[in-house]
Amino acid sequence: MLHLTGYDLPIEALKSFRQWGSKCPGHPENFATPGVEVSTGPLGQGLSNAVGLAIAEKHLAATFNKEGHNIVDHYTYVICGDGCMQEGVTSEASSLAGHLGLGKLIVLYDDNLITIDGHTNLSFTEDVAKRYEAYGWHVQTVTDGNYDHEAIHQAVLKAKAVTDKPSLIKIRTTIGLGSKLENTYKVHGSPLTTEDADNVRAKYGLKNEPFYIPDIAREFYDQRSNGSAKEAEWNAKFEAYAAAYPAEAAEYVRRFKGELPANWKAAFPIFTPEDKGLATRQFSEKALNAAASVLPELVGGSADLTPSNLTHLTMTGDFQKDTPIGRYLRFGVREHGMAAISNGLFAHGGVRPFCATFYNFIGYALGAVRVSALSQFGVLYIATHDSIFLGEDGPTHQPIEMNPSLRSMPNMYLYRPADGNEVSGSYIAALENSTQTSVLALTRQGVPNLHGSSPEAVAKGGYVLQHIVNGALDLSFTGRPDLVIVATGSEVSLAIDAAKLLSGVSVRIISMPCRDIFDEQSEVYKRSLFPSGVPTLSVEAASTFGWRDYSHAQFGLDRFGASATIAQLKEHFGFNEQTVAGEAQKLLDYYKGREAPCLFDVPVRRFVKQGHH
Repeated sequence: MLHLTGYDLPIEALKSFRQWGSKCPGHPENFATPGVEVSTGPLGQGLSNAVGLAIAEKHLAATFNKEGHNIVDHYTYVICGDGCMQEGVTSEASSLAGHLGLGKLIVLYDDNLITIDGHTNLSFTEDVAKRYEAYGWHVQTVTDGNYDHEAIHQAVLKAKAVTDKPSLIKIRTTIGLGSKLENTYKVHGSPLTTEDADNVRAKYGLKNEPFYIPDIAREFYDQRSNGSAKEAEWNAKFEAYAAAYPAEAAEYVRRFKGELPANWKAAFPIFTPEDKGLATRQFSEKALNAAASVLPELVGGSADLTPSNLTHLTMTGDFQKDTPIGRYLRFGVREHGMAAISNGLFAHGGVRPFCATFYNFIGYALGAVRVSALSQFGVLYIATHDSIFLGEDGPTHQPIEMNPSLRSMPNMYLYRPADGNEVSGSYIAALENSTQTSVLALTRQGVPNLHGSSPEAVAKGGYVLQHIVNGALDLSFTGRPDLVIVATGSEVSLAIDAAKLLSGVSVRIISMPCRDIFDEQSEVYKRSLFPSGVPTLSVEAASTFGWRDYSHAQFGLDRFGASATIAQLKEHFGFNEQTVAGEAQKLLDYYKGREAPCLFDVPVRRFVKQGHH
């Protein structure tokens, strides 16, 4: 269809389907194929993305349109199948779409009764139309989608006439129509045999030639002239809009170019050690609202955890059916749908989405989070309650493996800031890099503001925070330390307290708010932080997996947590200064009289070129 309608997709690209470097990969990829807005290989993502696209359209229309100047005015169309309708993520997103009354969202459901296992009567016999009516959608049925094309056209026109509800058009079709394999699962993913393809072409009176397109079909579908005319019409509308509303037009252009306003970083708070310590989720509340005050494109919300995630925006109201100008989204308990909708928001342009949940529940959303990273969508995931120190909610809520899981994901940047300055720096780094997906892992418990931290330091991923010499902070120390302790998040202050218990020892404290950024730094910079021969201990209240890259010994938690108070958990699992200091002393004793192995004295890693093709 993209080839026929005139996108930059020549017939040669179709012939290279699913081959290396082809513009036609095995599933839709926004970075590979002109005209593809979102990557939708995992079933259900496309429909859920479309909810985000429709939200963005409705919000931007409310923000920018003026009387007589409708510069944002489009429909969002979806083609989906039985498999999409079975995915839980579509239920989450469709439920929210009905609540929000997204009248410009139209879904064409290809109801062909076939899945990969076989007929849908094996596993999927629900009444989808009734389900969507219950969601608050306008629902129609077309009984003959094979040949009654006018019925489909009329159904779309009726759907467009319903402005207060999203629309579902359930269309009964036959998969593989005309093939000897029609109406079977075998025609889903396998090419037709030469004989079968020849017979299909003969049945429909087509020339017996692979990739043959009749002139009448090519002329019917070619939309290049029509598209150019509509583009010129919109450009004229926008010129008139810009003449009448120059400030709004300039803001519109800035947003869609993805540019950030001048001096936007100055809005972020900076803290000193004398400032009151807070949980990093509380510092995040300040930083997020600072960002939202200077970046009106920042739109998002929480999966029913606003009072815990602290993501409410003070300068705006909720985005609801009757208040689309609001920038705060109430996603409900729909983590996967929330992430997929955020991908749609980003894909639309003009808005920069954030969304929030408990850190452990990113696991619910991981299917869409991974697509964010693959698609190079700069979605901000705000993840609070980032360790066992969320306390009494226990191991079902306490993340252990999430840090290494996300750090191993390409184009995913996990930030675990240690104090208020690092929180501000994490937001700045995440917002500056619009093609990088970011997760900000934030504490429930309070942490102090640290001497030596700064928002700017986060840009390196890791940096020398302090030197503790003979139990005290030494601002003048420039020598080679006896020990390095590298830590993230709430364990940075723990590392400092532990270092102060080590007498007669100089300890370098490295804060590493983003290992993913630090991994990208030069070896020269890395060696400047981790001197050759100096024993290094890593401290993080999570799985130790991966920390051997930057430490000789690892202090973490390679088991599930427990339900208890924070004080009890610190005592039981040893996350207190006495235990950490004891482990540090053991490491010093182990290498006493000899140098520790250089962390970087290893063969150069094999790196496959960054990117997609």
